[in-house]
Amino acid sequence: MNKIFTLILMLLAITGSAQFIEPNDPKSNLADQSGWGKLGKGIYFRFVDSDFSLSKHNVPNIKDINRTWHTSAWKGETINTQLAVWSKNPEYANSILSLSFTELKSAKNIISNNNIKFNPIAYVISDDPSQLKSACGINVILDSTLVADRIMNTQTIAFNSKEVRPLWLSIKIPNNAEPGLYSGHVIASIKLATYTMNIKIPYSIRVSDFQLPKSADWDFHLDLWQNPYSSARYYNLETFSDEHLEKIKPSMQRLANAGQKNITTTLIYDPWNSQTFDKYDAMIQWIKKKDGSWQYDYTLFDKWVEYMHSIGVHDYINCYSMIPWNLSFYYFDEATNKREIIKAKPEEQVYENHWYPFLKNFAAHLKKKKWFHKTTIAMDERPMKDMQAAIRIIKKADPEFQISLAGYYHPELSDDIIDYSIPFYDSMSEDILQSRKAKGYKTTAYTCCTEIYPNTFTSSGYYEPVYLAVNTLQRGFDGYLRWAYDCWNKKPLEDTRFGSWAAGDTYLVYPENETSIRFERLQEGIQTVEKIKVLRKKLAKQGKSQELQKLENEIQKFGNKNINRNLIPTQVKSLKNLVNSL
Repeated sequence: MNKIFTLILMLLAITGSAQFIEPNDPKSNLADQSGWGKLGKGIYFRFVDSDFSLSKHNVPNIKDINRTWHTSAWKGETINTQLAVWSKNPEYANSILSLSFTELKSAKNIISNNNIKFNPIAYVISDDPSQLKSACGINVILDSTLVADRIMNTQTIAFNSKEVRPLWLSIKIPNNAEPGLYSGHVIASIKLATYTMNIKIPYSIRVSDFQLPKSADWDFHLDLWQNPYSSARYYNLETFSDEHLEKIKPSMQRLANAGQKNITTTLIYDPWNSQTFDKYDAMIQWIKKKDGSWQYDYTLFDKWVEYMHSIGVHDYINCYSMIPWNLSFYYFDEATNKREIIKAKPEEQVYENHWYPFLKNFAAHLKKKKWFHKTTIAMDERPMKDMQAAIRIIKKADPEFQISLAGYYHPELSDDIIDYSIPFYDSMSEDILQSRKAKGYKTTAYTCCTEIYPNTFTSSGYYEPVYLAVNTLQRGFDGYLRWAYDCWNKKPLEDTRFGSWAAGDTYLVYPENETSIRFERLQEGIQTVEKIKVLRKKLAKQGKSQELQKLENEIQKFGNKNINRNLIPTQVKSLKNLVNSL
């Protein structure tokens, strides 16, 4: 690929945005020039099927575009769609595209502009792992590609001829909206040297009388791991300083609004053996006194937990990890006046000697803070014998300690793990699942670099996150886990690749609280699950068995076995249409 990134936008002083840098298209020389040649003159501004990614240098497929958009929504729901602007006229080169919209009106009611967002989508560098069996530890050079994913926080962007500029329209239906058909327009303004061209296209939303619960009340158990060390490095701020926490508040609030249930905390330094651009540090300071006793400083841990509680994330506090990938444990030794390291396996006595006094002290601290009942000692993808050894020590320190695990399904561990997330393609026996439900335990599925599809890579189909969310319902699970919400790389706004993982594996949102199509579609999937739960109760109460069975038949298509990737877009559309029609 061409590694030189070109600056394509002037300073957006009127919006307060920084300069926008978009990477060169490594495949621009492969663009179908015949498509541009057949295109008529003028500017094209159209709605585009939001299940499919646009190419920057190829004319959109005619079957995927429309002059208008008609959809349905529930009160309290957020709906999204994609649009695009393109032209072959040289006179539009280096012009400025500005976006705006009207309020939505029905016969007597209005959905105000405050509920509508219309933003450009930026292209980022991705790769193509589709021919691999796994996207973990990739040791080959993957084909680099440009994909539309990053939804910018501006309404103004550069526009060039023979380029397709994707756009994202998002509407939050107010909880108190009156049912009815609402209509409005989106407007694209192209500023040229001597005049401005305004193009507007209509759309409509039929708001039903159904009410989606508020996100704080969603039952879906979402667990996207946070990395505050990454954002502190990116913004060059002291980790957990007031400035840092204020800076990331909008992004954390976005996470909470998506129904996030878990707070990611770290007990030790580098629990994942430097698998991210920014190492996770310890939120608890381990200090060995000169007399051999231990002191534990919980200042940072408490500040992070209290901060996330204030944001609205408070169901679980997951504490990683008693079994780090490198089995190395760091502490400050007052006798040597420097940081020391212990290497120990869970089966060794030195391991228990290190962890047991901490766990006793930690339990007492959590009880004092009234957090003990929601805290878990968390582990991920570790050998079963190591986990069993660690669990023995945990329960010895306090039998009421709770444990969470993201890893393969082990029936032997099920009774000990209250928050258990297993890989997407793994299975849990029905009797164990029902036993866990009866105890109030949470069972979720996760994807990471292992699953080529469905997934949330930047190369993944836009519809795949919806499939992942609905799959948890099909299996009777409680929700979904993804290991990284915001583990940014060196240039996260431009290139989503990092290390030997598939592009986009390490983060779902961008700096400066810019969201992604992947994250927005995941939230759509979660909303779909919540809508289905409402419909199940209503249809059962009304005795509409045929409608209920039709819904259940549609849900059963979202399994984790024998998936036909080509059918996923059709399945997602079919389920969405059915849910909105019942």
